[in-house]
Amino acid sequence: MERPLKILLSEHQLQEGVTAVARQVAEVYGDRPLTIIGVMTGSVVMLADLIRQMEMPLRVGVVQASSYHGGVQRGELTINADLMPDITGREVLLVDDIFDTGHTLVEVTRLMRELRPTSIRTLVLLRKAGRQEVDLEPDFVVFEIPDEFVVGYGLDYEDEYRNLPHVAFLEPHEIKSDGS
Repeated sequence: MERPLKILLSEHQLQEGVTAVARQVAEVYGDRPLTIIGVMTGSVVMLADLIRQMEMPLRVGVVQASSYHGGVQRGELTINADLMPDITGREVLLVDDIFDTGHTLVEVTRLMRELRPTSIRTLVLLRKAGRQEVDLEPDFVVFEIPDEFVVGYGLDYEDEYRNLPHVAFLEPHEIKSDGS
């Protein structure tokens, strides 16, 4: 993992972006209790940084959703909500790492609506330009990025790079084209 990567968003930029979005969320919810649900595993770094900046009463949980089972080609979406708290009658903020095609966020939101929260809003760290295949738009977007494969700050490629403190591009030659 000693590959030099081209940094898209520095650690400082990420901190500033998360701080700014935390303020936006606080403006919407005020002091009302909020349940924040992170989509695992990509959102875990931002989720930790985000909740440390929130002052309203919080409940935190996670839902595991994955459609990339190795490689870069989207496959069948699997969702595991076993670690999610009861959200019935709660205001919910769903936090995800990246809004690419949008299918994951649509499906997880649909699942959560079935559990009858009072409201549900969505927050994504990154919105990839020109890739959306759904009508849903996230309520909060920290950064808009170009259509490139990115890693770091929770995002991975084949379970590597999540620990990087920044977001970086992977070059095309570093990505296996068949996902194997």
